[in-house]
Amino acid sequence: MDGIFNFFGSILGYILWFFYYIFGNYGVAIILFTILFKLILFPLSVKQQKSMSVTSRIAEKQKELRKKYANDKAKYQEEVQKLYSKEGAKPGGGCLTTLLPFPIMIGLYYTIINPLQNALHLSSEVITNATNLLNQIPGASMGLGGQFSQMNIIRHFDELSPYLKDILGADYDRVEHLSRSFNFLGLDLLGTPSASSWSSMLFLIPLICLLASIGSQVFMMLTNEAMKGQQGCMKFVMLALPLFTAWLAWTMPGAIGFYWICNTVTTFVQTVIINYFFSSGHMAAKAEARHIAKMELAEASVVQIPEEQRKKLFEKNEQGQKHKSNKKKK
Repeated sequence: MDGIFNFFGSILGYILWFFYYIFGNYGVAIILFTILFKLILFPLSVKQQKSMSVTSRIAEKQKELRKKYANDKAKYQEEVQKLYSKEGAKPGGGCLTTLLPFPIMIGLYYTIINPLQNALHLSSEVITNATNLLNQIPGASMGLGGQFSQMNIIRHFDELSPYLKDILGADYDRVEHLSRSFNFLGLDLLGTPSASSWSSMLFLIPLICLLASIGSQVFMMLTNEAMKGQQGCMKFVMLALPLFTAWLAWTMPGAIGFYWICNTVTTFVQTVIINYFFSSGHMAAKAEARHIAKMELAEASVVQIPEEQRKKLFEKNEQGQKHKSNKKKK
């Protein structure tokens, strides 16, 4: 699986490197990198919101059909299909837009934790030799099975510098420049909060990560109609997820937690915008307005009979009715 995720990370790494090359700071590059992909995925998020709005509207009508045709499942299914067709919705239509961002997010994650491979695009041989050199330093390659080895190579660049010259060759200057660019607003994004002193202020990363995640989850539960009706257990799980995210940010290099903060904040802003312009109530009002407009067009297309002609037709019809009545009496 790492190979697949690194494939996505390698492609996305060109964009991260572009921002890093322009601004010379990895923190700024991560911010712009995250914003760019939120903008790219924004139409999909809007489409997902519209799909959820239609599904929410259909759900109420579907309950009525379920009661009406409780003893006739075939008829119920037929009426549900008609309902979806009438509303212009497709069952499971929002699944693709829901799932598509996940491989991209994973690709972004692998771009950040493997900067030598996915940002600088060094050869696998060079990275392997550099990693073997790093492993000679006790505790330097800490992480989940050496998962953060590439970040630690950059972090310990000064100590490894005399030995990396032969390994990196022409790429030495690029890696050295990258190792100087992980300082963002006084925070060393290469450091791990759990292994750093309080004076490093790295504890701010998991703390902000926690507060941003809780704020985003609470806002979504208060504004999203589909989430308002969730049971207490589900609400607890959704609020427990920020704690898990903060713990990961506490135990992983600061750049990972920093990316999660950027992603959470941009997602929150995106949610506010979508809820304002594409809320369920707003979408329902627009659907009702379209329905009224269609009805008005249909009425306008009907040929109107002049008032005098209608009177004549009415009188003629009355005379015909009287004539029939007289015949019946005779």
